[in-house]
Amino acid sequence: MASKAPFNPLRLAPPRVDVERRVDGTLILRSPQPLAPFPKHLGHHLRRWAREAPERVFLAERAPTKAWRRVGYSQMLGWVESLAQVLLDHRLSRERPLMVLSENSIEVAALSLAALYVGVPLVPVSPAYSLQSQDWAKLRAIASLTTPGMVYARDGERYAHAIEAIRAPGMAVVTDDTLPGTLRLDDLRTTTATSVVARAFESVHSDQVAKVLFTSGSTGQPKGVIITHEMLCANQQSIAQCWPFVEDRPPIILDWLPWSHAFGAHHNFNLVLRNGGSLYIDDGKPLPGLIEKTVANLRDVSPTMYFNAPRGFDMLIPFLEADVTVRDCLFHDLDLIFYAGAALPQNLWDRLEALSIAARGERVRMVSSWGATETTSTATSVHYEIERAGVIGIPAPGVEIMLTPSDTKMELRVRGPIVTPGYWKRPDLTAAAFDDEGFYRIGDAGRLDDPADPSRGIVFDGRVAEDFKLLSGTWVHCGEVRLRAIAAASPIVQDAVVTGHDRETIGLLIFLNLAAARSVAGDATLTLQQLAAHPKVRAHIADGLAADNLVRDGGSMRIARVVLLPDLPSIDYGEITDKGYVNQRAVTERRASLIERLYAEVPDTEVLLLGTEGNRAGDANRSRRNVMQTIDRLPAALDETTGRRQPHDIPAGRDPEPSVVLRRLTK
Repeated sequence: MASKAPFNPLRLAPPRVDVERRVDGTLILRSPQPLAPFPKHLGHHLRRWAREAPERVFLAERAPTKAWRRVGYSQMLGWVESLAQVLLDHRLSRERPLMVLSENSIEVAALSLAALYVGVPLVPVSPAYSLQSQDWAKLRAIASLTTPGMVYARDGERYAHAIEAIRAPGMAVVTDDTLPGTLRLDDLRTTTATSVVARAFESVHSDQVAKVLFTSGSTGQPKGVIITHEMLCANQQSIAQCWPFVEDRPPIILDWLPWSHAFGAHHNFNLVLRNGGSLYIDDGKPLPGLIEKTVANLRDVSPTMYFNAPRGFDMLIPFLEADVTVRDCLFHDLDLIFYAGAALPQNLWDRLEALSIAARGERVRMVSSWGATETTSTATSVHYEIERAGVIGIPAPGVEIMLTPSDTKMELRVRGPIVTPGYWKRPDLTAAAFDDEGFYRIGDAGRLDDPADPSRGIVFDGRVAEDFKLLSGTWVHCGEVRLRAIAAASPIVQDAVVTGHDRETIGLLIFLNLAAARSVAGDATLTLQQLAAHPKVRAHIADGLAADNLVRDGGSMRIARVVLLPDLPSIDYGEITDKGYVNQRAVTERRASLIERLYAEVPDTEVLLLGTEGNRAGDANRSRRNVMQTIDRLPAALDETTGRRQPHDIPAGRDPEPSVVLRRLTK
């Protein structure tokens, strides 16, 4: 079996945790490993590698010729110091920060590092607010709050409308082209750095504002999170102490994750910079028509670490399964596979393990962490062997994690040098975000994987505020229901929003995976609207969810009604981030009328009805074949002897009764 294959050898810190137990049931988890010293700001890492490995590739990206354009550490340091002089000449400051609108690029990195190098606050903004929005309302709000003294957009023509939406007197605009009224970055890069830059470098303090990073909106409207230099450096030091292998050889990564978010910037970019590695900027994305670029890039770059959000793995895995060359390029030098930002469905975990074994005869370790923009990136870390998705690790050095009772769950809270001091110009939000002991209230829930052995880590248990009660008074745990639904109807469900607050039954609003739905329908030309009404697509989802319902006890896990949405979530309405995370609350608020139709006494034809025993309305005799096909996509079963989840062990060729399946699957 795949699960018996060995893990790849890797130097990791031992999983140890100290636990404080309080009489009210609250737990405080701490790493017994103290946080080692770290520099005052990231500029010290850049100087170190420019000195020790001047010609080593720091960043690379595709040039217009499609060849890789590479920049070494020494060359980057020269650009950074020249651009730092420009920022100081334009009198940028806390009151006049640098705003960056563009996607990841070498130029964005140079200008961003220049700001950090001399203590100018950086405001990276999601490109979606400029390019996908139709009214630029979020962009205007961010600019109004931060009052930037300089704005950078790599492609001036592409960002022209967004720039004009926020342009103000005294604001300098920098681009890479000749857009009228702007400065050209190439010209600025030749500026001679003076002693003013060196003095500014030395004067940067760890408690100064390094960035104002706006949250992605997955939990509400964007807020300006204050990121200090201490947070950035402490975070990387704690990661290195959890994963000491990053110091054994310089990491090489191929990454698309945006630097306007914590995952791509604070975790991945800074990991490369701190450890003298090389970052190849992936111009692909987990979207139809763009994922192919990622696949092409993997033919050129064999990373030592691979990072992605679950949506990214969902899009990439079919290409790895279909092309041995791409699969082997990914796994050849790989030390670690890392997912974060959302829960990874177990079926994706299992497929990645199978690919790893096929490529190398061993399992490349798959790990995760947990945190938020407000915790820099990583608050907990997995640095030990885990067998399934969902485990988010134990506190990283220097971090304290509180688990405190909240209704039926344990609410997670965080304290330590990685935690933000608050929100930019919003003292009201800052006050509400922290408890009386200074713990940041992140809004997530967790539980110990093994209450008798806290070193096995915390399991993510959804959002505290997302869960709701049915009319019966039964709690519905939305995160678990969502993951079960995605797995049961794999691969054509991109995401799902759980409904049912103060209703009798659970419902789902389903966003379709365009490519997978077209494959099921057998027609690559169909639109999302056509696919949502297609009988094969509807039957695939109904069959999968109905089979999953068969092995669920009680109404808190069975899905009764479903609507397939004919569109994608909207960024203007806050339904989606540019990383692909769905804002459940925004979707339900915007589509409230659709939810009323979902629960109508006599629903219209768009609504799929599932019987209480998992059958579609009018279909009382679900075939065993459909049940067993879907069981292969469900999360692992619970071993009755060990109490741990194990892969399904139903023998090949057997077609057991549902009663047998019920005994074998976790309920």
